[in-house]
Amino acid sequence: MPNLKDLKTRINSVTSTQKITSAMKMVAAAKLRRAQEAAESGRPYATRMRAVIASLAANADKSSASELLVGRAAVKTHLLVIISADKGLCGGFNGSVARLAKHEIDRLEAEGKSVQIYFVGRKAADALGSAISDRTFARVEGVQGTNLGFESASEIASKIITGFEEGQFDAVSVIFNRFVNAITQEVTHTSLIPVQIDAPDDEASESAIFYDYEPEEAEILSALLPRNMSTQIFSALLESSAAELAARMTAMDNATRNAGDMIDRLTLVYNRTRQANITKELIEIISGAEAL
Repeated sequence: MPNLKDLKTRINSVTSTQKITSAMKMVAAAKLRRAQEAAESGRPYATRMRAVIASLAANADKSSASELLVGRAAVKTHLLVIISADKGLCGGFNGSVARLAKHEIDRLEAEGKSVQIYFVGRKAADALGSAISDRTFARVEGVQGTNLGFESASEIASKIITGFEEGQFDAVSVIFNRFVNAITQEVTHTSLIPVQIDAPDDEASESAIFYDYEPEEAEILSALLPRNMSTQIFSALLESSAAELAARMTAMDNATRNAGDMIDRLTLVYNRTRQANITKELIEIISGAEAL
């Protein structure tokens, strides 16, 4: 049985940890609202951009369409953009992204394709380990958070488009955590090249408005597709930032509760041990008095 000094030291240690996790929870909660508003505000624009691209693509000549839209016929190399956090202490947030990324890498290689990886955030790269270091196309850290700007997404998109045009890879997709609510984050895998076009709703198709475009669809697409790449990456970064804060708030709340339960158990053991020591001393005193 541990002595009273060891129990007291452990109680103090867990109490200090509880204060830290409680502070981290409050910081994450304070930042979450702003990040959530940014993510939810960015969704309509990203959704509408995809709808415009889909409308243009439906009327464009597929044989002469940009490869950014339709991709390449033969896909030999696939670029995975993996968005994770730079920091830990956010539950299974980073682990879920890393697991899906590992699954996709294995699937693509099983199909005979080579894989390049663009890491946005440090934790996914750490989780996947040195085994994928020779497949790293690029790596960037520190672009997420409540101060995330569109410029960061544009730089990432520009690097991807340049690599695609140089023939370094033939298809691109992004893996990230989509913010659902404060306790739920959904790991999402979306194609960037070729552009992922959602199937039209039947009712929406019947009442759809048809447009005549000036200039031609192909010319508009050539201007919109790079912008769409930046928009979709920016939306993914916003979603990931909000999901990270939500995951950290939940994880730190659970840690604070668990620390409180541990303090209660240790305090109970401390009090019982202390009472047992007092009882033992009283028995020894009484036994000594009777012996006299």
